Amino acid sequence: MLRVRWLGHVDYREAHDLQRRLFKASQDDHLLLLEHEHVFTGGPNADMSNLLTSPSALGATYEQTDRGGDITYHGPGQLTGYPVLSLAGRRGGGITETKAYVHQVEQVLLDALHDLGLEDCGRIDRYPGVWVASTSSKPRKIAAIGVRMSRGRTMHGFALNVTTDLSWFDHIIPCGIKEFSVTNLRNEGVEASMSEVVDKVSSRAIETWGTQGFDVAATVFPQLTRSVEDFEHLHAANTLTKAEVPVLLRDRKTTRRRQRRLGDLGLGDGLAITERKPAWMKARVDLNSGYRRVRKTMQTLDLNTVCEEAGCPNIYECWGQDTATFMINGSGCTRACGFCLVDTQQPEPIDTEEPHRVAQAVERMGLSHVVITAVARDDLNDGGASGFVETLRSIRKHAPEVSVEMLIPDFRGRVAPLESVLVERPDVVNHNLETVARLQRAVRSNSSYARSLTLLARAKERDLITKSGLMTGLGETDDELISALGDLASVGVDIVTIGQYLRPTTDHLPVQRWVNPETFQMLAERARELGIRHVEAGPLTRSSHNASRGLLSLTTTV
Repeated sequence: MLRVRWLGHVDYREAHDLQRRLFKASQDDHLLLLEHEHVFTGGPNADMSNLLTSPSALGATYEQTDRGGDITYHGPGQLTGYPVLSLAGRRGGGITETKAYVHQVEQVLLDALHDLGLEDCGRIDRYPGVWVASTSSKPRKIAAIGVRMSRGRTMHGFALNVTTDLSWFDHIIPCGIKEFSVTNLRNEGVEASMSEVVDKVSSRAIETWGTQGFDVAATVFPQLTRSVEDFEHLHAANTLTKAEVPVLLRDRKTTRRRQRRLGDLGLGDGLAITERKPAWMKARVDLNSGYRRVRKTMQTLDLNTVCEEAGCPNIYECWGQDTATFMINGSGCTRACGFCLVDTQQPEPIDTEEPHRVAQAVERMGLSHVVITAVARDDLNDGGASGFVETLRSIRKHAPEVSVEMLIPDFRGRVAPLESVLVERPDVVNHNLETVARLQRAVRSNSSYARSLTLLARAKERDLITKSGLMTGLGETDDELISALGDLASVGVDIVTIGQYLRPTTDHLPVQRWVNPETFQMLAERARELGIRHVEAGPLTRSSHNASRGLLSLTTTV
């Protein structure tokens, strides 16, 4: 199976860590298509004299990486592709095999460029890549290639200049080649959008590497397609710009502008919030003694729970069983995700005594498993990571027998805050993907599909138990959910929860459909077939529902 993913703008280090996990652990083939922010990269044997200007002086970075080749540039307007493939019949990574693979990548690009109307392009024997006017005395490089191959598995790939600002190449000697220049599609008279280029490259890649099956998902372009023929026309539906999509839900208020944009993404008015819910969506109110006892403990210790703040329908069941999900770092979130009821008021100062009070509550309630989550705190230098660390340490000091699950935010992709949590080795690292690739920017405008997968991949690299969750009913298809489950399985996620989205207020995203219990059962079965070890799926399932059961199922079978 070839999984083709257009991921939009992705930090270089995030993309590298994601593909490295796929390279090591996934059984599938992948083609990651994306754009980077300004970054110069070089292989381990790169000649640093070819870097003519300090990257920091340009507002860029330099990354040494584990591919072949000299120094090159990645940035906006450039389609970067990372094929992570298992090549049939190839078990080594010698020069002959690597050259044959590079030739294959070149051919994919050559065919795609011909499809876009650029006829005069080809190869130069001594210089890998794709060249315009390759047989002339002044060829121009339009695509660079740098790969790694080990035991028939590939990493890294190509960089195709679409509308790239070519002045960035003035600060390097690209790939160490002094005598020839660099070009882009626009300079060669081809006015193609990025979506058109993704369209053609993906189609040719599918023809080459997707003969055993493929699926395609895009995080910016609003249409997801399932066949090569349909994919070639994906750009026709691309009515949003990259600048528009991230601000889609900056304000939750329902406006005509927002409604139009949601419509462009396939999200219409949906079901009326007053519409009667199906029988399987009804949660029973049960003010039992356990519920009252937990509520009193939380109030006494002045603690927040996501159970209350997010309006979880399982609150009576879970609190009745003396379980709860503690929400630390205050109750005001710095993000305004379109599905979430948590307050977006001005964040409060960090309460340094809160970790101790959480540990007290854990002791009083006699918990065996506890889930700790938090609001997003993008206002803090560490994104709130220290709150997770101190709470975990406090629980382990006062109740060392309790297993601790951390449901963490993405920390805006920063490595140091995440590492500070991972080094404490929580029993479960949970981070929700929330929805399918196509709907990510609408559902959680300040997060990204690639970033969430990368976080989970980084946690799995530390050999930790990882967990993630998906919502249904936001406008996705079952096939899209299965694709997302495939991506979670590919980075090694152990536990997945799948539940029905419920619209908290009229200011939130509408419910597009009620997913029946039989469909949840089907999704759970497909997740297990993909290699996910434990699945909780049902209309009322939430990320922390039956959390201890998921961990127990894994630790008793290891």
